Amino acid sequence: PSLEANYQLRLAIEKARDNNMPSDNIDRAIKRAAGGGDAANLVEFRLEGYGPGGVAVLVEALSDNRNRTVQEVRSRLVRHGGSLGATGCVAWMFDTLGLITVETDEGNADEVALQAIDAGADDVKTESGYVEVYTEPSRMEEVRKALEQDFHVVSAEVSMIPKMPIMLEESKALQTLHFIDQLEELDDVQRVYSNADFPDSALEKMGQA
Repeated sequence: PSLEANYQLRLAIEKARDNNMPSDNIDRAIKRAAGGGDAANLVEFRLEGYGPGGVAVLVEALSDNRNRTVQEVRSRLVRHGGSLGATGCVAWMFDTLGLITVETDEGNADEVALQAIDAGADDVKTESGYVEVYTEPSRMEEVRKALEQDFHVVSAEVSMIPKMPIMLEESKALQTLHFIDQLEELDDVQRVYSNADFPDSALEKMGQA
């Protein structure tokens, strides 16, 4: 398909490249979207459950064998003291929103936030070096284009945002981050969302691992 016409695919490819995903995986994603390869047998679905310490987990999967994927995800959950739950058990803890991440220079975070709100964003969150912009999914592209005129947009995606994130202490955060990494390593897993919030110290240690 045309990468410009298929905006969601373009976003996924950009994100994969940003995360250094192997080119074979990216090519496979393009073929799936185009209906090539084994696309006819692929099914998208979501699994819900609980990870270490009861952290809520949403797993988005794309698979030609749902039973295999369910077993693999369940195995990872149980291995880390969690469990697979019924559909809807944790989805209510999340909102489906457009999430745009904008790089900021010293002093222009307020300008980014104001322009985002003027363009139709619902909320903004200022962090060190970047601003997170939240929109209705249907307005994300419109807001992204407006921000790109003056700022560097790092990423834009429809995401599941926890309504009430839970800040974890460092040891539990590291355990949960390792758990999420193991889920994301599964071939059929596309995205993993949780309601966990992680202290900077844990993120720094993971980055050094």
